[in-house]
Formats: sequence, structure tokens, C-alpha cells
Amino acid sequence: MKTEEAFYIGYITKTKGLKGEVQLYFEYDEPEALDLDVVFAEINGKMVPFFVDSYKLQNNNTGNFYFEDIDHIDKAQTLLKKKIYIAQDKVPVRDEDDFHYNDLKGYLVSDETRGELGEIIEINEYPQQFVATVSFQNKEILFPLNEDMIVEIDEDNQTLLIDLPDGLLDIYLNP
Repeated sequence: MKTEEAFYIGYITKTKGLKGEVQLYFEYDEPEALDLDVVFAEINGKMVPFFVDSYKLQNNNTGNFYFEDIDHIDKAQTLLKKKIYIAQDKVPVRDEDDFHYNDLKGYLVSDETRGELGEIIEINEYPQQFVATVSFQNKEILFPLNEDMIVEIDEDNQTLLIDLPDGLLDIYLNP
């Protein structure tokens, strides 16, 4: 499998115990909806399959996994910090009306006061909120995505109108 045929779901954060158990942090917002029989780790530019022996999902966007043939902590260590994927055809189909903040990646952002800021190049999910990254005047600007700041989302034109708090851009432009 090639990286283009895979769907990124998260990465391995740590080992647990001595029997090869690892913890996977999900960057996909609904891990319970995923088919996790086989996952792929990106190792040296190749997609290496790992067959899931058993797993238990946690409430904090993590899951504890045992993989076939990974039966000792030394073998599990090689998976630390590796990106984990599933096959593209295993991605759950979403309802057309189902919109997530992650869908805003690539949208053109404008602020009500400052005008056009640029395209959203990254969306990160943190425990309390989603944060967008925009390249503005050759600097990365971060701002939270929440109902208080978002004025309008135009899905047809892929634009996002926001109302940033006074001084937020100045933090990045005038350090």
C-alpha cells in the first residue's frame, strides 16, 4: 500500500507493560467508528501492516493495542512515534450534512477587521478545542475554531469569515 491509499488516524505515543502493548493517540475524531482489524505504520517511507490482536478504546482519544507478532516491549519500542493509518476503503462514510472542523483545511480565511488572512494549512485538535493554522505575512498564525469567533462558513466557496479578538494577530506579527 502507498501513503496516498491510506488514511491517517493517529500515532503511537508509548508502550505499556512488558508484553508489547502500545498506546495509540487518535487524531481522528470518532475512533469507535473505525475498522481497526489491520492498521499500517509508516516505517522508512513504507506502509507496514500490523494485524490487531486486541484493543481497548479509552475516553481521552487513545486506545491500548496488542498487535500480532509484537509480544515484547523491545518489539513495541520500534513503533513509538510512528504515524498510524488505515486503508482508504475502510474510512467510515459520513453523512453529507455531517460537518467537522477538520473539513475547514484548505479554506480561505478572512477576518472582519483585517480582511483576508490566507488559507488554513493545518487543523489541530486539542482537548478543549480545535485550532487552525494560517500562513499570514510569512508567519504561522494560530486561532481557535469556535462558535464565538466564526461568523460564517461558506462551504460552496470554501471560505471562512471570522472575528478575531483584538490583539491576537499582533502577538504573532510583533513579538
